[in-house]
Amino acid sequence: MDHYEVIERALIHIEDHLHEPLSVESVATTFNMSKYYFHRLFSAMMGCSLNHYILSRRLNASVTFIQNHNMSLTDIAYELSFGTQASFTRAFKRHYGVAPSSLRAGIRTISPIPVPAVVKRPIKNINGDIVTDFTLTELNEIRLSGIAFEVDLAADDYKQRIRDHAKILLNQIDESIKGPCYVIYSNCQPNSTQFKALFAIPCDIQIHKPFYFTVDVPQIFCARFKYAGDLLEIGDVLETDFARFLKISRQEAEQSDIELIQVFDDVHNLESTYHIYAPIKKLPADSEC
Repeated sequence: MDHYEVIERALIHIEDHLHEPLSVESVATTFNMSKYYFHRLFSAMMGCSLNHYILSRRLNASVTFIQNHNMSLTDIAYELSFGTQASFTRAFKRHYGVAPSSLRAGIRTISPIPVPAVVKRPIKNINGDIVTDFTLTELNEIRLSGIAFEVDLAADDYKQRIRDHAKILLNQIDESIKGPCYVIYSNCQPNSTQFKALFAIPCDIQIHKPFYFTVDVPQIFCARFKYAGDLLEIGDVLETDFARFLKISRQEAEQSDIELIQVFDDVHNLESTYHIYAPIKKLPADSEC
């Protein structure tokens, strides 16, 4: 089994055994793996420790039990291996911000979350630590033409807004234009959920409409990551991957107007594999890159 399949099967195994004692050692043994390697692999692929994940899934399962009103909170606590109702209530309140009794009374409703998908990306081992594979590289200066817009991550429709603007540009170009396309996210202020975006291609397209721009992106030293899937659906994974990369590689994020750049190989296929370029500071040892 490759590491994707191991983690995918581990998630199913955990979901099927939430009522039993679970530990790193017991789950790793199920897949004939060292508990130390499995712990590092799971944390790298899922962005959290196995114990944290198991706790979150037990609390997720408890939501259905509570809202069905068929079991007492004490029975739910024992069914999901919390030991006591008090420990279950404390964990539930920390996780959801409300007591399970509020859920049972109908004061709040919570929707159970399906088992998460495992985001496919290559990984590497650095001195015993597992991290999403990366390359330190210069992203050369490039001129891009496309549509600019602003997005607020706090708005419910921000994902659809990004996709809609991408379609606006794609509707203005024909199949004869080949090659990559770029999505540049920039100027996200500290503690702000708003940022600017540019969906563009490295072609001189003349579109005389509002919000169409041609910009020169300067050369940037970056960490490059490779993903398959929708960036808008794996944003949390990317965030934890980048934080883990900075910690393990001892690199530092660059203070730049550009937050990150997403590059698709084919402008007409936005479901394809893509690369993420995240600006980082160039250390003396990186000068040879």
